[in-house]
Amino acid sequence: MTATRQVRLSPAERAARGRAARNRAPRSSHADFAPTRHRPDPVDVIEKQSATRVPDLVPLRYGRMSETPFRFFRGAAAIMAGDLAATADSGLRAQLCGDAHMLNFRLLASPERRLLFDINDFDETLPGPWEWDVKRLAASLVIAGRENGFSTVQRRRIVRATVRSYREHMRRFAGMRLLDVWYTRADADQLASVASGRLHTRGRKELERSLATARRHDNLQAFAKLTSVIDGERRITPDPPVVTPLTDLLPDVEEGVLRRRITDLLLGYRASLPTDRQHLLSQFTPVDVARKVVGVGSVGTRCWIVLLLGRDDEDPLFIQAKEAGVSVLAPHLGRSEYATEGERVVAGQRLMQAASDIFLGWQRAEGIDGGTRDFYLRQLRDWKFVVDASRMAPRGMRVFGELCGWTLARAHARSGDRIAIAAYLGGSDVFDRALTEFAERYADQNERDHRALLDAIATGRVPARTE
Repeated sequence: MTATRQVRLSPAERAARGRAARNRAPRSSHADFAPTRHRPDPVDVIEKQSATRVPDLVPLRYGRMSETPFRFFRGAAAIMAGDLAATADSGLRAQLCGDAHMLNFRLLASPERRLLFDINDFDETLPGPWEWDVKRLAASLVIAGRENGFSTVQRRRIVRATVRSYREHMRRFAGMRLLDVWYTRADADQLASVASGRLHTRGRKELERSLATARRHDNLQAFAKLTSVIDGERRITPDPPVVTPLTDLLPDVEEGVLRRRITDLLLGYRASLPTDRQHLLSQFTPVDVARKVVGVGSVGTRCWIVLLLGRDDEDPLFIQAKEAGVSVLAPHLGRSEYATEGERVVAGQRLMQAASDIFLGWQRAEGIDGGTRDFYLRQLRDWKFVVDASRMAPRGMRVFGELCGWTLARAHARSGDRIAIAAYLGGSDVFDRALTEFAERYADQNERDHRALLDAIATGRVPARTE
């Protein structure tokens, strides 16, 4: 076999490549957004997604998305992907989260039991234009700010601070060694330090409560909340439609058959884990499984929670198996290089996160309807906590946005050419101001799309229900 020598550009050459990208897409051009003449009907886009989902959960998805423009935005990643595909593109690539709205940045645990702040949702992850993640984050802050009653000036300050944080930290990462970038993370101590200097008393107390709550969100907390003793055995407690045990979904199927399906799923998934995690997982015994409705955009996808027990009935582990479909970015960026969509999600998560769940893996499995689908699996709860955007004051959202900007820059710096991206962004605030304009314009579009969904519900075009 003939070896090929990888061409390594110097930092100066990479920086020159980044500056040259401004000719392709001037930084100010990122302010532009207007719906194209051939823009699809937003309800059509949502309905097309719904066609592959669990039919009895689709009305619940529409119901959740109809509640507010922000909840609509959370479920409208496919709509925005189409819109972003028509915007300016620097030509520089990184691994994208694909759904980098503000509530997909949260607290979670590292394998070393450190509380970290990081990106959490990677259902749509694919390599693509790094700008797309930044634009989705910026738009989410404006939409949330409008719902909180923030003024235009306040919203603009939040977005400019967020994008400036991304730009300035990317420039710092450009000057760092590779391993230093890889090891960078934001832990609870750093968050507390930032809060002490930036937030008022109310904001600092909110952070303290968030950190304490995150540490309580673990397998034991899920065990206490989601299970009960039924006929002398520990089982997942029914709470339809949010939590529905598999035995309730398939009452005519023998329990032994269902148990074998669970076991087969876990055995196949276990092979995707490192050998030490395989050994750890093998010591747990699966005892029950249920369908669980999660999030907004994910409602209707197949999502299962599996209860496993270790030493005894007080030694629980909850594993979540979530369906991994084709990324909403794929029609615009091309399909994944991985053989399964579950592996795509896992690979993207491991690349972008500072530390990933020890049970993160994937599996292709046959569903209860006989269809073969891809899944990715991880712990249901492991010190996870998401902020309540509705409780944020302008100062708190600004600090939160800056932290999100830092986190996203670190994630992109791990996979993309951080030197080229930093050179493209430069030292001025041209890009910051451009995205401030874009975010407001896209928030206007999101409100029109939300209204289109409300009209579709009112006319009976699509069914909607609340829980």
